[in-house]
Amino acid sequence: MAGLRSLGTPIADVISPHAFVDWQAAFDPLLTPGARNYWKSHDFDALPSDAIQALLDGIATLPDPACEVFIAHIGGAMARVAVNETAYPQRSSHFIMNVHTRWEDPAKDKDCIEWARALYDRMKPYSTGSAYVNFMPEDEERPVTSAYGDNGPRLSQIKGKYDPGNFFRLNHNILPT
Repeated sequence: MAGLRSLGTPIADVISPHAFVDWQAAFDPLLTPGARNYWKSHDFDALPSDAIQALLDGIATLPDPACEVFIAHIGGAMARVAVNETAYPQRSSHFIMNVHTRWEDPAKDKDCIEWARALYDRMKPYSTGSAYVNFMPEDEERPVTSAYGDNGPRLSQIKGKYDPGNFFRLNHNILPT
């Protein structure tokens, strides 16, 4: 990692061995008790200059200092897994955007949610139409099955076999068949 580290002083350097349980807890500070959260997400094959400008315009108007826009570059080994081998089928995208709106004052609810939705709408023309299910809000316009693409019916069958009573439903629910 010496070559990467020689590029400058990072905001954070978390490149080191980590216990799995520690990695799982890495984002816990973002979801502190009492904080209000709202997410919107898109997947992208590319981020052309117009998309980057739309992101920068949105970031320039963050409604609260705790809000953020997270862009993850994906691909590599995960893209070499066949679409139907796991629940997650979005193997061809190169980027994931998570508009993570976070605030504490209930009076900011409307402004923060509207900001996230507006940035989401501005980015829609550049998106693949899919999203990572963990970043989809409860009021998502797309059905949860859209996150699973053609894998949805198979997941529904598996859910029907192992959870026919739909006990595990307090999430982005896959209905059992």
